[in-house]
Amino acid sequence: MRLVATTRRLDREVDLIEVAGSGGLLFEQAGTGLAGRGEALRIALPEGPGRLEKAGSEVAAALAAIETHDEVGLPGCGPVAFGALPFGEDTPGSLVVPSLVVGRTDNGTRWVTTIGVGDDLPEPPVTGEGPSSFSVTPSRSPRAWRDAVAAAVDELRAGALHKVVLARDVVVEADADIDVVSVLQRLRAAYPGAMLYSVDGLVGATPELLVSRIGDVVRSHPMAGTTPRTGDPAADARRAATLLASAKDRAEHQITIDMVLDTVLPFCSYVDSEPEPSIVSLANVQHLASLVEGRLSSPPASALALVAALHPTPAVCGWPRTEALAVIDRLEQLDRGRYAGAVGWVDRNGDGRFGVAIRCAEIDGRRARLFAGNGIVADSDPATELTETRAKLQAMLGAIVRP
Repeated sequence: MRLVATTRRLDREVDLIEVAGSGGLLFEQAGTGLAGRGEALRIALPEGPGRLEKAGSEVAAALAAIETHDEVGLPGCGPVAFGALPFGEDTPGSLVVPSLVVGRTDNGTRWVTTIGVGDDLPEPPVTGEGPSSFSVTPSRSPRAWRDAVAAAVDELRAGALHKVVLARDVVVEADADIDVVSVLQRLRAAYPGAMLYSVDGLVGATPELLVSRIGDVVRSHPMAGTTPRTGDPAADARRAATLLASAKDRAEHQITIDMVLDTVLPFCSYVDSEPEPSIVSLANVQHLASLVEGRLSSPPASALALVAALHPTPAVCGWPRTEALAVIDRLEQLDRGRYAGAVGWVDRNGDGRFGVAIRCAEIDGRRARLFAGNGIVADSDPATELTETRAKLQAMLGAIVRP
């Protein structure tokens, strides 16, 4: 039986977190974006090298096969596939086409798309008291992780590797199920400029746009180079100035910007980046960031094709990519799963937005697994890098662990 998608305008306000609920799908920034419920179609990632490129073709074919009636005609209307794509090529993954999607733009336009279900919006979720006690345990001891960083530094100083990203995780165990809606609401309040996401249990608030494709315009907002925030405006301003002036952090940042520009250029008639990085300040950390923007050649590549080309960037892997992945495999001792992969959505026209899946947790009932990673270069200090991961982990710890 052929699937049919119908998109109509909504004449009332919507809260996308409430639409998604605890078990739905969400990709939102500053109140705009998409939320989904149900499952009309699930598309498994193929196995083997180049699987993201293959998945892009399969998703495009699946969405094109859905009969569509769209009275709104904006990016994200009609059938949409959500995905939280794994970091590694050997990790299983999939994209989901929800049976109900609600969208909201920054100018207030709202719509609902349904596939094979009624168009009544779900009732707002009822949240309970949630957990009252928690345990937080690192999967690998801080000392062992510092030793891994020290080993990576030795390799960086001895060889052709310019940067490698090493991650660590902590596990939170609660005395009751962790309420995803409450976590998302806390993340929205604490990080209003971040991209909130919830896809198949991966929940987070990323500040980093991997790629967006709207029409023939492509954008990416890579971040590399970080310093913790203190809560003291004067001290944080000094730290931001130090970050901007840091030769180490500027070099790490430029590696990522150059890679993004070189990767996107073959798809574009024009592409450029900001001449100087800026500071993106979050509640817990500050990052160096540079906006990359270009015009895609005709016909424009889809959002998923651009994801396939860009992932993984040096910001979450290192550079050169092959050598960095080998060091990660040898020293990290961590199954990243979907952490540091790509999370977002793509529609039947190839428009879409994908963030880098950082500042996140895999939530499953009473258990949550949180991740943080750092870019390691030749003059990195293991103790400083450990402190930085702790600052990054606070984003999700503060949203999950509540007194």
